[in-house]
Amino acid sequence: MIEQKLTLLYQDRQLVVVDKPGGLLAVPGRGPDKQDCVASRVRHLVPECIDQPAVHRLDMDTSGLMVLGLTREAHRHLSIQFAQRRVEKRYLALVDGLVAGEQGEIRLRFRLDPDNRPRQVYDPVHGKLGITLWRNRGIVSGGSLIEFTPLTGRTHQLRLHAAHRLGLGVPIVGDRLYGLGRHGDALYLHAGWLRFSHPLTGRLLSFSSPAPFLV
Repeated sequence: MIEQKLTLLYQDRQLVVVDKPGGLLAVPGRGPDKQDCVASRVRHLVPECIDQPAVHRLDMDTSGLMVLGLTREAHRHLSIQFAQRRVEKRYLALVDGLVAGEQGEIRLRFRLDPDNRPRQVYDPVHGKLGITLWRNRGIVSGGSLIEFTPLTGRTHQLRLHAAHRLGLGVPIVGDRLYGLGRHGDALYLHAGWLRFSHPLTGRLLSFSSPAPFLV
């Protein structure tokens, strides 16, 4: 297996920002074969960091920007920013078809399907609300390039909001859970922009990363 490269974009004594490749876990999974992840690699690079530095996650198949706290205080401060929705995130996705319209908002309730983990299913009664803003950035390779701004952080939110008929109705290219992607296909979803306040100084930090499927 070719090891995916983890790119370090920023580091100080409080935090690191990395560019995660698609196919790499954000945090450890179950079993010895799922211990290689962003968090474990950061601990290897910065041995003095806390045991669990991740303050948010990206799906394994999703690429892009992650911030990790190296100290307990930094981790707590960053986690509060995410919980209070003070962190700004934008994603780029190439969907497998053309989307009508220029922009909009998607509000769908969904939950885990216990018979088909980790797939999420629409459930207007028992599901948790996911809210996503979207903007159509034009046609690329026969599909629509969509900029997503999630206002909530539900599992598989952008993937379900793209694919479901009450969302965009068009799955993300390479999505093997909600679209026509096959095992091994790359998911064309990238966390390309991130802004948050530094946990020690309060200074706004902004980071961007180009989507690998557009390079």
